[in-house]
Amino acid sequence: MANQNKKTMSDAERLELAAKLDQDLEDFINGLEKKPYSEGWPEDRWEEEMEKHPFFMKKAPEAGEKLHPLMEGLQQLKYDPNENTPEDLAAAYKEDGNFNFKHKNYRLAIIAYTEGIKVKCGNNEMEASLHNNRSAANYFLKNYRSALRDAELALKFKPDYDKAITRAAICSFEINQYEKAIEYCDCFLNKKPDDVQALQLRQRCVNAIKIKERDLRKKKQLETKNNKVEEELLKQLLIRGINIEGGKDSLKLECLEPHVPELANHRVCLTESGILQWPVIFMYPEYKVMDFIQCFQEDEIFGDRMHQVLESYPEWDTEKKYMPNKTNVYFENHSTSKLYKVDVNKTLLDILKHDEYIIRGGTPSFIILVQDSPAERSFLKQYNIA
Repeated sequence: MANQNKKTMSDAERLELAAKLDQDLEDFINGLEKKPYSEGWPEDRWEEEMEKHPFFMKKAPEAGEKLHPLMEGLQQLKYDPNENTPEDLAAAYKEDGNFNFKHKNYRLAIIAYTEGIKVKCGNNEMEASLHNNRSAANYFLKNYRSALRDAELALKFKPDYDKAITRAAICSFEINQYEKAIEYCDCFLNKKPDDVQALQLRQRCVNAIKIKERDLRKKKQLETKNNKVEEELLKQLLIRGINIEGGKDSLKLECLEPHVPELANHRVCLTESGILQWPVIFMYPEYKVMDFIQCFQEDEIFGDRMHQVLESYPEWDTEKKYMPNKTNVYFENHSTSKLYKVDVNKTLLDILKHDEYIIRGGTPSFIILVQDSPAERSFLKQYNIA
């Protein structure tokens, strides 16, 4: 009876009622007390904050970076020895290492693999994998010796580990241990005789050994040749009767090395024609300057070389008084504090053969002063003139 009295709504009435209910709901919401939402992420930085959340971060935290509390809690749970078996811990560290390795964070990967190795889980497969992976990380950092050491440790746990054998061969090659590299290549080729990379690496090692042996032969030949040249140099100095500081009995090549940087690598030498070439110093005490002559042949007339050096006035000779025909040349015997005047019409060899000339520091040196100048008179007063 009640159903017969119920009025059926038209479509227009339904739409009108729905609109009224929507308006009532909107009025209700607008009437609620408005409070700012402060517990979520800021609208202008939500992506940045989301990236920091352990569930959404795309990369591992940097070393020393403060961890999100949830991340810290997850790590404690993941690495808690009371909650994990040694093998589980090793696997967890390996997983972290692989993650960092994949993102080319090789140093972080090494740290993770090292922690896994420290666990000593007792599983040879896991131990081999951890050492092999740490070897790979070191390889990409070009730490070839460390990479080789880890590859060899991996092989102790798993002797037939192809990846470790291959890397041991490559790293041995990189540190020039070619014989060892060949041994690892042969070990790999025993199982896979047609492997192209192993065959190519082995051939590179064979070629490198040949080059190394050739270079060693050349080095020995050069050393032998140099020894003969040096022996002949010392012999010629003795034949000429040239006095070297330290005496003839203790004459060595070290005594002939120039002590001044300007003449470094210009030690006295013997030419193919048997002529001695000397490094020489011209000293001008009036101005406290020097000229460094890298190659002065013993058969040159001393005055000719002076003309070359003083052909144009040096910058320091503002009075333009240092001319070859208006200068005197001396050498000093440091043992007796005597000065000896040089005859510039003689050769360098004739001057060096003087009984009182002693070569110091492998470099003949000469004092040059303007004739009869106040500077010369003042300088000569300090010495005994021979």
